[in-house]
Amino acid sequence: MNAPVPGSLSGVVVADFGRVLAAPYATMLLADLGADVIKVERPGSGDDTRAWGPPHAHGESTYYLSVNRNKRSLALDLGTPQGRRDAHELVRRADVLVENFRPGTMEKYGLSYARAQELNPGIVYCSVTGFGSGEGAALPGYDLLLQAVGGLMSITGPAPGQPVKTGVALVDVLTGLHAAVGVMAALRHRDATGEGQHVEVSLLSSLLSSLVNQASGYTLAGRVPGILGNRHPSIAPYEVYRAADRPLVVAVGNDRQFRALCRGLGADRLADDPRFADNAGRVAHVDVLAEEISGRLALRTAAEWFGLLTPLGVPCGPVNDLAGAFEFAERLGLSPRVTPADADPDDPMTLVANPIGLSRTPPRYERRPPRLGEHTEELKRWLDG
Repeated sequence: MNAPVPGSLSGVVVADFGRVLAAPYATMLLADLGADVIKVERPGSGDDTRAWGPPHAHGESTYYLSVNRNKRSLALDLGTPQGRRDAHELVRRADVLVENFRPGTMEKYGLSYARAQELNPGIVYCSVTGFGSGEGAALPGYDLLLQAVGGLMSITGPAPGQPVKTGVALVDVLTGLHAAVGVMAALRHRDATGEGQHVEVSLLSSLLSSLVNQASGYTLAGRVPGILGNRHPSIAPYEVYRAADRPLVVAVGNDRQFRALCRGLGADRLADDPRFADNAGRVAHVDVLAEEISGRLALRTAAEWFGLLTPLGVPCGPVNDLAGAFEFAERLGLSPRVTPADADPDDPMTLVANPIGLSRTPPRYERRPPRLGEHTEELKRWLDG
């Protein structure tokens, strides 16, 4: 059997002082790509998400298991001299440090960026905050709070005046992605120059950047968007309709697709209606258009419409639950589930695959998420040596 191909980040040591979601998600991405991620945890309790259940599996909360594979756990009490000495030695040996404590906490333990630079001038030091390290430093960075004050809830919900959060801590995930990109950019610079640097990513800035067209509509045109339910502010028809059995999404992005939709619905006259001749007209008359389309879509099941409209080039699909979503991905050959190589064969652990495909150095799944302090002894021997 061929030996596993080293990951793109093989040889990179990451001191992971992150917890909860944004920072651990970033470090898991780095670990999947080959980095040796050492997760520093408080003895006795560890990462907060270890207690965030139900649901539980394999003796841990599924929340914790979702973002901590391919890591080693080092239990250190940073409140003790020995714990701080071990942490400082880890920083000396690391290529990257990632932390998402409130600003000021790392300084308390002698682990500030300035101190880390003294210990290791080439270190890439990534700080993930809620609202930055300035005026917003004292504000708590909870995802729900960010979705509210960062504007996401103002454009999400069933109707005006009914703001709703997304069904997952999306701001944390987006921030973790930005953090991982920032770290890899800084590593590229470090490898070229020998210079480390401080990477700073905040939840609020990540969210504002991720609002893309809605944000640019405000910054460029002064337009403050509101809640449109499942409609799009600039495209029609682009929303959720009701098929005979369940909801169905139709996401028409151009005139050609609209004509194909009309043909599939047996309503060619809609394509010739001057009100719907182009996208601007369809957006202007979206209520009338929705009424015309809804009556026809209600005559068949979502699966029937998917089978009929997709070959015509009409983007559409049923609103799946997670079971349906994974089944759909598997049917398409995307292999969305993975099992770590060291998982117990009698109690296999199924995790969600890394979505990045690399032809030479694909993501690896060597380690299941570690138990609290599982690797403390071996790592302390390494630090002592």
